[in-house]
Amino acid sequence: MMNFDYVRPANVADAIAAASEQGSTYLASGTNLLDLMKGGISRPSRLVDVTRLPGLDRVEHLSDGALRIGALVRNADLAHDAEFARVYPAVAEALLSGASAQLRNAATVGGNLMQRTRCAYFYDVASACNRRWPGAGCDALKGENRLHAVLGWSEGCIATHPSDFCVPLVALDAVVEIEGRSGRRELPLEVLHRLPGDTPDRETALEPGDLIVALRLPAAAKDFAAHARYIKVRERTSYAFAVASAAAALRIENGTIGEARLALGGVAAKPWRACEAEQVLAGKSPDASLYREAARAALADARPSGNNAFKIELAQRIVVRALTLAAAGTPARISALPGSPFSSVAGA
Repeated sequence: MMNFDYVRPANVADAIAAASEQGSTYLASGTNLLDLMKGGISRPSRLVDVTRLPGLDRVEHLSDGALRIGALVRNADLAHDAEFARVYPAVAEALLSGASAQLRNAATVGGNLMQRTRCAYFYDVASACNRRWPGAGCDALKGENRLHAVLGWSEGCIATHPSDFCVPLVALDAVVEIEGRSGRRELPLEVLHRLPGDTPDRETALEPGDLIVALRLPAAAKDFAAHARYIKVRERTSYAFAVASAAAALRIENGTIGEARLALGGVAAKPWRACEAEQVLAGKSPDASLYREAARAALADARPSGNNAFKIELAQRIVVRALTLAAAGTPARISALPGSPFSSVAGA
């Protein structure tokens, strides 16, 4: 690990000033960043520790019905909040599907949004990777790529975004609050992460010095509490990233889907909102044939990036399973194996 400066600012303004200098990066719990530094993948010259910044560890109920979650709120604290899990069940299920209990106890909401891809070629400094070194090429294209993207990929990068948490957030129109050199602004979470295109190294819409200070779920997200699920298929039941996942949320009135929200994970460089599938579902009576039609619409633009054609069929089946479970109703208790298609409906 190379030498670096360590700064602990007293307020957000000082943090932005410190992080605006070239080579700087923010440090919260470091559950991803420190691994990257140890492996030589990330080599910042300055760490700006934001863990002591005041006011970023709060969960606030706003007057307009929205929920504001500070960037330093711990994943475990949010997921185990009974009221949060009742109102936003798919988000809680996704949080509990990620990593291990120890990591969830440390990891933060803001850090989860900013975690980097787990592509093995990105982590191997001996491999060519356009994310790590622009213009180097992408060894994953002709390498071991069965877990790589089937939507939105380019010849420059076929990596996927690893977050479970982000998938239902995108489906529920979450908004990110950002403080930067030009002041405060907001971005829909859906546009925070970028597709690779010709610039895979530009992973987000953030500018130098930008600090995510909060995440906001709009009041309308509550309307889906009775019919919302997150489903994740992984190569082992725990402590693994998604091969494919889906968050489904339905507003059902008098036996008809009044509104649908659907997003996929593990299939692209960003959480993938399936707007076409949502349109297929709206105004229809929920049944298996409708779910299959929606799944086909969600993956209509999918194409293999290598030896991963199976992911297209798998993702469609996960969409069908997520919609089926969401339509059946949110269980009173999160299952013992959250997000797993093999779990019982409720568990200890």
